[in-house]
Amino acid sequence: MLTADAELYYTKRLAKVAELVDALDLGSSAVRCGGSSPPFRTIFLMNKVRPRGAFSLFIQHIQGYVMQQANIEQISTLERRVNLSVAMQAIESEVLGRLKHLARTTRIDGFRPGKVPMSVVAKQYGGEARQEALGNAIERVFSQTVQENKLKVAGFPRIEPKTDGTDPMTFEFYALFEVYPEITLGDMSTAEITRPVVEVSEAAVDKTIDVLRKQRVQYESADRAAQSNDLVTLDYVGTVDGVVFAGGEAKGFRVVLGEGRTLPDFETALVDVKAGDSKTFDVTFPADYQAPELAGKTAQFSVEITDVAEPKLPEVDAEFAKSLGVTDGDVAKMRAEIQANLAREVKNRVQAQIKDQVMQAVLTATTVETPKALVKNEAERLMEQARNDMQARGMNVADIPMPTDIFEERAQRRVALGLILAEVVQSKELAAKPEQVTAMIEEFAESYEDPANVIAWYHGNPEKMQEIESLVLENNVVEWVLAQVKVTDKVTAFDELMGKA
Repeated sequence: MLTADAELYYTKRLAKVAELVDALDLGSSAVRCGGSSPPFRTIFLMNKVRPRGAFSLFIQHIQGYVMQQANIEQISTLERRVNLSVAMQAIESEVLGRLKHLARTTRIDGFRPGKVPMSVVAKQYGGEARQEALGNAIERVFSQTVQENKLKVAGFPRIEPKTDGTDPMTFEFYALFEVYPEITLGDMSTAEITRPVVEVSEAAVDKTIDVLRKQRVQYESADRAAQSNDLVTLDYVGTVDGVVFAGGEAKGFRVVLGEGRTLPDFETALVDVKAGDSKTFDVTFPADYQAPELAGKTAQFSVEITDVAEPKLPEVDAEFAKSLGVTDGDVAKMRAEIQANLAREVKNRVQAQIKDQVMQAVLTATTVETPKALVKNEAERLMEQARNDMQARGMNVADIPMPTDIFEERAQRRVALGLILAEVVQSKELAAKPEQVTAMIEEFAESYEDPANVIAWYHGNPEKMQEIESLVLENNVVEWVLAQVKVTDKVTAFDELMGKA
């Protein structure tokens, strides 16, 4: 009988086999799938097709291990259980071979290399060698069973030794696992998609130039009262009930009036002040203020104004154009480049909105039962991603409880969508074509100063090439869906699309 540790060991070993068998069963497709959107990351990367030759690494010396015809039980729609066994004689032969190899190569104090007695080697390494041999045997038997029965294993199998085995010359066990669901794509002819139609006008270019000018603003001291958009520099002391509160004192504090980066009452009190002025005023903190000890309280601020500066925006001239990367300073060329960049951004946002609608339409039209193992794995991946994101922001994640069940609904959706999209790609033959990949890379490279260098960088980075291929796959799916549904064009304002309306 296996110990709990040994059982866990064999389950982990079979995880690799399950993944490889998955790849073999999906190997009829020539599509190599990666993923940038959640569905493709979730499923395609799980089932990334590997060369068939790799499978042979696990199917060596099968003879002598399988002792009976596999009996596959259907526990539920997706759950399966198979009863298998391996011959102990074959396992012991492999154990002996491993120990002989160790006797020739291992170094043990008190013995010359190659002269370690087998009894010493067996005492020190026998248990590990037997676990490795048994693990290999279980891998081979399970792999052969999955291959012969054309099973598409989802997630990792769980190994349970039989406790009622009658033959001492065999090791009998159950392998419990889930299979991928059979997916029938639903009818999407009744689905409706709204496609934004947006014009990049000269007014949009002008607004963008205004933003770029404000990003390059310079301030000059002004001998006048402060007004909106001025930069006011001051020293202040803030008290509550006569006591300076934490963070309530600063020198050389700078605030641009009208930007809304301080409390409204504070900014309002600074309108019309001049350099050299002193002023005292009250400010009431909001009830939901980030510092609980100040929330809802009224503080008294005493300020001394050290400078009032007015904004000076750069002129739209050759120097301005050069600051934006137009080397010859041609303003017309600068405007054309800005318009081209805005057009690319509009295209990306429109595609993103359409893609969101398409994914929802796909989910609504097709019902799919998701393997629990895949949902669990995806929920754990999302949890780990959330932890990493918070840690990158300087948060102490060790003090933040984060159970996987809070990610389960999102994981369920991602897995379901990934399964459906994988079926669409394969059944509708939507594999990414080399010319599509090349065209997308060239499009990305257009926005860089040296497009040729960017293109070469992509082609030299297999991981990035796979991301591009996955984006092409997504676009192919979207185009296929759009041909099945009703698409209505909607004229949309530039600012509305950009979220500035």
